[in-house]
Amino acid sequence: MAPADEAEWQPLPQRARALFLLGTTPWLALAGAMVGLALAIPGIVLLDSGHATGMTVFIACAVVGCLFGGGLGWMLGHKQFHHTFWRLDREGLALRRGRMWLRETRVPITRVQHLDLKRGPLQRRRSLATLIVHTAGTRNSSVVVPNIDAEDAEFLRDRLGRQIDLDDED
Repeated sequence: MAPADEAEWQPLPQRARALFLLGTTPWLALAGAMVGLALAIPGIVLLDSGHATGMTVFIACAVVGCLFGGGLGWMLGHKQFHHTFWRLDREGLALRRGRMWLRETRVPITRVQHLDLKRGPLQRRRSLATLIVHTAGTRNSSVVVPNIDAEDAEFLRDRLGRQIDLDDED
């Protein structure tokens, strides 16, 4: 993939969807269950009609909270996946995230300090990688492009790395 003047925004590969869902769903399901349990305690105290009813309310609130939190996590992970794009052009690397609150981060090639590739076990299994671009400056000094195709990540690292080498020679 050669950079062009007006390069197209690249979506994430479909096999990355599961990692976005795993990043949000279990944690929000757990948080929802905790909130459900916390909300159940006053109800149990008010019932005061017996242990079985109180335990049933306690479990039901935890399950409902877990389902609600898990559903919210699934929805957020799905939206993050579908609204994350990247592109490389002559100016540098750009990352676009979000839909309602669109955030676009641009890293000029001249600001790139060094690059890292990170591949966890689930990413390796799906031929994915996370590219971390460290830049000059203190604010937002690194840009993370998560769960992109491993070949694209290596291409970006090599392309941006060549520019770093050229700048060092000057």
